[in-house]
Amino acid sequence: MSSAGSSQGDGDGGARGPVRPSGLLDVLRVASVVLDPEGRIVLWSPQAEELFGYGAEEALGQYAARIMVHEQYLDLVVTLFSEVMRTGQSWAGAFPIRRKDGGTRLVEFRNVRLTDDQGGVYALGLAVDQSTVHRMEQDVALSTRIVAQSPIGLAVLDIDLRYVSVNPALERINGVPVEEHLGHTIPEVLPQLETAAVEAAARQVLDTGKPVVDQFMIGRTPADPDEDHAWTASLFRLENALGSVLGVALSVVDVTEQYRTGLEAERARRRLALVADASARIGTTLDLERTARELAEVAVPELADVAAVDLLDTVVLGRRSTLGPAEPAVIRALAVRGTGAGSGDALLAADQPGRVARYAPDRFVTECVRTGLPVMLPQVKNGDLPRIARSAEAAELLGRAGVHSYLAVPLIAHGEVLGALDLKRTGNPLPFDEDDLLLARELAARAAVQIDNARWYQSARDAALTLQRSLLPSHPPVTGGLEVASRYQPAGATSEVGGDWFDVIPLDGGRTALVVGDVMGSGIPAAATMGRLRTATNTLASLGLDPAVLLEHLDRIVGGLEEAIATCVYAVHDPRERQCLIANAGHVPPVRVRAGGAPELLDLPTGVPLGVGGVKFSTTVVGIEPGDRLVLYTDGLVETRHHSLDERLDHLLSLLGGRPDSSLEEVCDLLLRTLHRPDDFDDVALLIARATLPGGPASPGRPAPSGRATV
Repeated sequence: MSSAGSSQGDGDGGARGPVRPSGLLDVLRVASVVLDPEGRIVLWSPQAEELFGYGAEEALGQYAARIMVHEQYLDLVVTLFSEVMRTGQSWAGAFPIRRKDGGTRLVEFRNVRLTDDQGGVYALGLAVDQSTVHRMEQDVALSTRIVAQSPIGLAVLDIDLRYVSVNPALERINGVPVEEHLGHTIPEVLPQLETAAVEAAARQVLDTGKPVVDQFMIGRTPADPDEDHAWTASLFRLENALGSVLGVALSVVDVTEQYRTGLEAERARRRLALVADASARIGTTLDLERTARELAEVAVPELADVAAVDLLDTVVLGRRSTLGPAEPAVIRALAVRGTGAGSGDALLAADQPGRVARYAPDRFVTECVRTGLPVMLPQVKNGDLPRIARSAEAAELLGRAGVHSYLAVPLIAHGEVLGALDLKRTGNPLPFDEDDLLLARELAARAAVQIDNARWYQSARDAALTLQRSLLPSHPPVTGGLEVASRYQPAGATSEVGGDWFDVIPLDGGRTALVVGDVMGSGIPAAATMGRLRTATNTLASLGLDPAVLLEHLDRIVGGLEEAIATCVYAVHDPRERQCLIANAGHVPPVRVRAGGAPELLDLPTGVPLGVGGVKFSTTVVGIEPGDRLVLYTDGLVETRHHSLDERLDHLLSLLGGRPDSSLEEVCDLLLRTLHRPDDFDDVALLIARATLPGGPASPGRPAPSGRATV
């Protein structure tokens, strides 16, 4: 970056070797003239030729006053010249000169006396066009004022990146006096600020000459050591008129307000995104525990490192809760989730889902659910931990986890406090603030409605399930020549209870009626309709009616119920005849498994569902030998949203044929475990009967009555 032309000392005065000149004298175009004691020109520079218009051959040997000075100032100049030569005192001033072309020009002069080695005396005159001097003065003055008055921090760094100039704005920004900048590098002036990136950028600018604009920095300076500030730094290389590199110019703009505004905008955007995410993720089902888990998952890690969702136990049981000032809170944990540093011990301190715990009246969570108001501790002190935790052991775990900020917000729906969303920070260094509180309350408010819906739905579902189970029969494992096993499995927790049922009805003569049915609809109305149909079926079965006739009576009964439809298969097993009489009302086909044979779907007339009316039912005779099994089931066992019915029926047959020696109980469990998932949307009734040897000798088979098909 340097070339021969002059030498320049470094900061401590040591020689640095030849470097290129600054070019400032070339800009001024300083003319040099040397006069002997008589005032004749003995030396004449090229700049003098340019300024006065006379060539050296014209000027040398001439009296300077005659060719350089305007006639008006001739006497004055002669007097001044004599004084400089006599006293040796320098003189400076400005007056018009006369050019060769006759024109005049105002010129700045500097005159000094020179002495040679022989004691001879000469006069050196330095002359510059005054307009050029004024223009440069104006430029310097303007630059100085701009730098001094600029609200932007400005500095000049030399090629070693040491400060050589600092304006007042940068002095204020850094909080360091100007004199403590000069001669020092940026890291030396601001040791607490991460400046490596800026120094690297400055070196790059020195090497390449390519400016760097808006290099972003965040940190603290002595001007405000307690708060983070943000700046943008721009750098460009400084060169003189001849292209010599002088250093780097640095400008620094304080953008703290914009930075903080941007942070607030980003936080607001993230809050909106989190609320939108919560709206989509919380309450996807009507399952209480899952809804609570969804709330905890949304809160972690965006809002907290550890989140727990707790409900008052009375609320879970379907009762309203009112806590007095001295009453503890009995809380059931529904969900807990954690992430990040320290969350492990904090999770151990939390009540695990499903656990019911008693929190003393002075605990923060008790205060939250009692008052319905949030509790926020931006800075958790050691004395606060016992009021956050349920026990001393849990408080110790929270201390070990590094819990430093705590927030509990109530879960309120329809004016009732259901529980609390409990939030803790361990790894996140920021304390909870008002914005976090606002976001937590928004999440809690949205989730509380979903939790309230889930708990009431679960309560209604439990009631319907209780009714459903109370209406289903209990039967002996062996009856009338049949060994029988049955199951009822409700739909998934997020679905309502249906109207599926089964029945085993002893009849006269050692016969047994087997019934499986499915009332369309769900909930308590479906369960109630199912109960009425089961009662009617038991009553009609006692009359010994043919299966088709019995279904016709049920069809009329269902038709008299408001908007009721049901499917049903009714079979009467006669062990002496070794046969079943079966009629079907729109139900899925039963399966017969011959002893030692392959399972088969019975080819029965399907009929129409009960309640449709106007269509006759038919009875089919099906042979059942000792050891044969008859499998009756509802469509919830084989119908799904993702597979065809034929595929599922084939799967059912393969399962029934795969374990011929299994007990009926084992077969029931296998079918439900394999074919019906916990999250399926339909319930299942399953009845399996295996024919045994009758109490007396077998009677020869009788021909089917007229109008009956035989299978």
